[in-house]
Amino acid sequence: MSVHHKTLLSPEDYLTIERQAAVKSEYLAGEIFSMAGASERHNLIVANLVGEFRSQLKQRPCKVYPSDMRVKIQPTGLYTYPDVVVICAEPEFEDDHKDTLLNPTLIVEVLSESTEAYDRGKKFEHYRSLKSLSDYVLVAQDGPRVEHFVRQTDGTWLFSAHNNLQDTLELASVYCTLPLHEIYDKVEF
Repeated sequence: MSVHHKTLLSPEDYLTIERQAAVKSEYLAGEIFSMAGASERHNLIVANLVGEFRSQLKQRPCKVYPSDMRVKIQPTGLYTYPDVVVICAEPEFEDDHKDTLLNPTLIVEVLSESTEAYDRGKKFEHYRSLKSLSDYVLVAQDGPRVEHFVRQTDGTWLFSAHNNLQDTLELASVYCTLPLHEIYDKVEF
């Protein structure tokens, strides 16, 4: 009986391939995982979030990046593309390409049926290992529901949920307030 061995890629090999690829892929432990396309609702929510952050962060030291900014979770080796990233420190990049951010302050993931369990579970576990991360936000696309996790000084995470379009999400770490009606502007449920 022959044994088939899976060829694992180094992070350097992944980045070489990824920088030339037509579609985005995540990377962990030598394996590449292709990312699926996003729905109209998903794209509208991401656009609304990026627009709100950009508007509120003008003349402030923070920067907002949409889903094409790759983030490396150094402690675990995960390379991923969060839906929205905000950074309020001097950006640290993996190399001179400046396409792989190492120190996000806030990460937003828009949930979908295929990724929700991962975004809430293993992916959040990876994200929690980032010392720079102070906020993790999950945004539903099937109805108004935004969940916010804030790192406390003792390292624990405080959870809050908002389910009403009249609610406002307060993000003290990045000096922003996001009304849910703006997050869900033009999104049809």
